[in-house]
Amino acid sequence: MEQPHIKVGIMAEAVVYFSLDGTFQSQPAGLPDQEMMNATIREGHILINGKETGKDTILFEPVDPSVSSFHLHDVTIGVEFHWERKESQRFRGALQLRAEEGKVQAINILPLEDYLISVISSEMSATSSMELLKAHAVISRSWLIAQVIKGSRLGQSADAYQTIFETEGSYIRWYDREDHHHFDVCADDHCQRYQGITRQTSPLVEQAIRETSGLLLTYDGEVCDARFSKSCGGISETFENAWEPVVHPYLQPVHDVASGERPGSLTDEQEADRFIRSSPPAFCNTTDKRVLSQVLNDYDQETTDFYRWKISYTQAEIASLIRTKSGFDFGEILDLIPVERGESGRILRLKVVGSKLTKIIGKELQIRKILSHSHLYSSAFVVDKMGDGPIPASFLLTGAGWGHGVGLCQIGAAVMGDKGYPFDAILRHYFVGAVLEKRY
Repeated sequence: MEQPHIKVGIMAEAVVYFSLDGTFQSQPAGLPDQEMMNATIREGHILINGKETGKDTILFEPVDPSVSSFHLHDVTIGVEFHWERKESQRFRGALQLRAEEGKVQAINILPLEDYLISVISSEMSATSSMELLKAHAVISRSWLIAQVIKGSRLGQSADAYQTIFETEGSYIRWYDREDHHHFDVCADDHCQRYQGITRQTSPLVEQAIRETSGLLLTYDGEVCDARFSKSCGGISETFENAWEPVVHPYLQPVHDVASGERPGSLTDEQEADRFIRSSPPAFCNTTDKRVLSQVLNDYDQETTDFYRWKISYTQAEIASLIRTKSGFDFGEILDLIPVERGESGRILRLKVVGSKLTKIIGKELQIRKILSHSHLYSSAFVVDKMGDGPIPASFLLTGAGWGHGVGLCQIGAAVMGDKGYPFDAILRHYFVGAVLEKRY
């Protein structure tokens, strides 16, 4: 197997502003070559600086990829998350512009290992421990190749990939690959953070990529869909509880501790309540800023409470929020009732009881979306209703963890690396039964 080239979807806007640093060949030839350029759409064709190209796809390919780069301006990062913002980003490799549904789609095409250098620096600090960097290099590489394989299989399947299941009394949805057309992965948290060579890298990152080159996590010969999140909150979640109902034996509940007393099943409401309201020992239960700075970039460090957190909404706030984010008018919110929890205590199905409507919402990310202006930290929470009378005056959510909780816990892995665990032991801890295999 040779090192693959991949396509990363960076942005899609009515106008994409970009600049080229170095010598690039364009297809078609003869396009404008100015310090700052823009791409727009007219009648399904791309215009460069207002000049009609007659094409719906344009490619700018570097003559020497080692020295040339391109800039994309006003790229949105942290889409719909609490740290959402725009920034200019610089990339190696080729730039492809596509006309797609009235917008210009900007795609970066580059070798997989070059992509990984950026991912590791984008997902965490480039000054992280070597063992953490190696572990993350392996899972990021494995996850990407698994997505390429999955995308190929979906493309060959006669069945539509369905992610929404709606009845009169429920709305169940998960978010995965249904909106990724013409590229393998996106550049934001929906997939893996990829911000080109904008983030500072280091010789350690390049060493971690080099020393694990072509190394993948596999299970029964299949490349592992190696997921990860910021903080599992003490116990990791199963794949099928966050995404499609497919069981991956290596993505099962893991207690994020080396040893010691462990709670009962968090699928039980009373056990989940006790666990979430407490702060049990775990690798990811840390406030060590030195270790956290290895995992959290500057905007991530704006989040201070992630292992255990609280958020409060007035009645007016939560009613408006749920109506806006879900598209359903529940009226006044009377109750939020967990119907089903996963192994980590994350709510999979939540009954929203309103004065006008009652409906079950799932899965975990959909729940997080309707209960926050961006995304709730996780769906592992318990609810306290405040005020007298049948209509609560406010709701207090007490929660655990940050993210979906499936697979590797980034903060837990950082602590393990800091404690001296080698990268393969970190991987064995979070991906039980998976093995390391060099494929190229």
